[in-house]
Amino acid sequence: MSTSQQADPLIGRLVDGRYRVRARIARGGMATVYVATDLRLERRVALKVMHSHLSDDVVFQGRFIQEARAAARLADPHVVNVFDQGQDAEMAYLVMEYLPGITLRELLRDQRRLTVEQTVTIMDAVLSGLAAAHRAGIVHRDVKPENVLLAEDGRIKIGDFGLARATTANTASGQMLMGTIAYLAPELVTRGTADARSDIYSLGIMLYEMLTGEQPYRGEQPMQIAFQHATDSVPRPSVRNPGVPEPLDELVLWATEKVPDERPADASEMLSRLREIERQLGIAPQVQRTLATSGLVHTDRLDTGEMTKVMPAAVPLAPVADGDDNATRLRRRTRARRARGAWLFTLVILLAALAAGIGWWFGSGPGSLIAVPAVAGHTLAQAEDALAAQNLVATHSDAYSTTVRAGTVIRSDPEAGTRVDKKSTVQLIVSDGPAPHQLPALVGMTEQQARAELTRAKVTVGDATSFFTKATSGDVIAASFTATGSDKSIDCAKGCTVYEGGSAKLSVSLGPIPDVTGQPIAAATATLADVDLKAKTSEAFSSSVASGSVISMGDRAGGGNWRPGDTVPLVVSKGPALFPVPDVVGKTRDGAKAALQQAGFEVGYNALWDSVADSATKVTAQAPVASNSTCSNGSPTACTKGSEIYLTLTLTVPF
Repeated sequence: MSTSQQADPLIGRLVDGRYRVRARIARGGMATVYVATDLRLERRVALKVMHSHLSDDVVFQGRFIQEARAAARLADPHVVNVFDQGQDAEMAYLVMEYLPGITLRELLRDQRRLTVEQTVTIMDAVLSGLAAAHRAGIVHRDVKPENVLLAEDGRIKIGDFGLARATTANTASGQMLMGTIAYLAPELVTRGTADARSDIYSLGIMLYEMLTGEQPYRGEQPMQIAFQHATDSVPRPSVRNPGVPEPLDELVLWATEKVPDERPADASEMLSRLREIERQLGIAPQVQRTLATSGLVHTDRLDTGEMTKVMPAAVPLAPVADGDDNATRLRRRTRARRARGAWLFTLVILLAALAAGIGWWFGSGPGSLIAVPAVAGHTLAQAEDALAAQNLVATHSDAYSTTVRAGTVIRSDPEAGTRVDKKSTVQLIVSDGPAPHQLPALVGMTEQQARAELTRAKVTVGDATSFFTKATSGDVIAASFTATGSDKSIDCAKGCTVYEGGSAKLSVSLGPIPDVTGQPIAAATATLADVDLKAKTSEAFSSSVASGSVISMGDRAGGGNWRPGDTVPLVVSKGPALFPVPDVVGKTRDGAKAALQQAGFEVGYNALWDSVADSATKVTAQAPVASNSTCSNGSPTACTKGSEIYLTLTLTVPF
């Protein structure tokens, strides 16, 4: 045990008749933390004791009690548990869970900057714990790497709620701006106010530091750093570390917006975005989420002048012996490092040579970052070969595309030009061609219904072709689809499979063509013109259709259905046909009758003439009946077939 440990009067003391103090872990400006044994529950705990010179300070005492109450309100596996709070004579204390481990600050010192996977895992846990605090109406106000605990069993917790306050009590005086200046939100610098969004800003600075290995703002005096927080914008982490994915770049910029309203409203909103990024990057945080029965998670200010100190890294999970806790082992290693000072010069030379070798290795040697080659437009096999040639591992997934041919790479993730480590995995997004859609039968639908179906399938539909048919006006009578890049169409009348980006043609009924048979030619022509049809007339005799009216409509030239703009042939009546009437004047009765009947006419005369011998008769005149207007006026030279020719007879032999 060190001299300082031996000189500490609390070591070995029984506090409040229950907690036996075993060893000191850390000392800060407000309190000292010890590892102790809870004799009642027989478990290791962390005992945080407020400094005696602050016990009479009502403000500090209130803040000390506030930490206990704030943390005790939170039941989350990523928040340090507070078991008890009490007063033993002049000594105020908190009892917290004991969990050996290190802080994020120590991990950053060891590694300088973290991998993307480490960063995402730690941020996922910290945001989970802080989200629980924000839901409970608590603002941490001192988020920084020193207050993030990394347990030996894999758990990650956020602690030290000594500055925490209710979100409704968000004002702070100048004396209370105690948050570490490197992580202080601009509104705390300029107005002294804080809410959940102030914690988000601190998280953004911490995320930047994990990704780049350094803080965004530096200065010799704290006020220089505070001024930069209030006036400057945090740069993208990828400027310092090209390996940082763009989604994490954007997350840092969002969390560190100067105006609080432009940041995530609280840790829950930022955690939701982080979980989306995890899915995009294919990262599954490996965090131990079960609660241990004992352990210490502690953050506080040490007397080294740094803001936070925690347990040494990665020690075996064995019971901590009295006086030989993690802090003691850390001090031993510190003394051992100091004892090696004699080798410092030699070590510097070796490190210089090593640095030169590392510079070559990572600058131009085998260890340098590799730019992802441009493989868009290549086949999958070609893209895999290109990545393999750069010592990168290819995976692929399919995606529909209307612009990239099936089997061809659309893009890569990370994108072309992104610099990544060797043997990194690059996902190739390969086109599966346009997405298919099954359409129902389109014939029988209205044009609007058919267009809606095709539009939903992302198929282009041009102007419909219209025909006169027996189908209802406006109904689809034919449909076809042509895929992009193809000159072959398929019939979709009874339903078909179409592909996005293709084109379709529709034929639509205009209803039946108007029937103008029997109409006067002027009316018929107007009727056809109303439906964009023209008329071409020819004439014919008709005994049944009045002269000047349509006898019949001809067929369409070339066959098929009539279309607007076509010319319809019409046959127009000239009335009945006229035929010459034989001249029978001077013939006998029967001779005249036979000649007229043979020419297709009817014969009329006075029936009394049938009693007279034919040889005694003679036709003296012939004429059409007076009522027959189809014959020449009063002249039998031209009449329609069937017209009656009336004969005037006389006797040739006198009685």
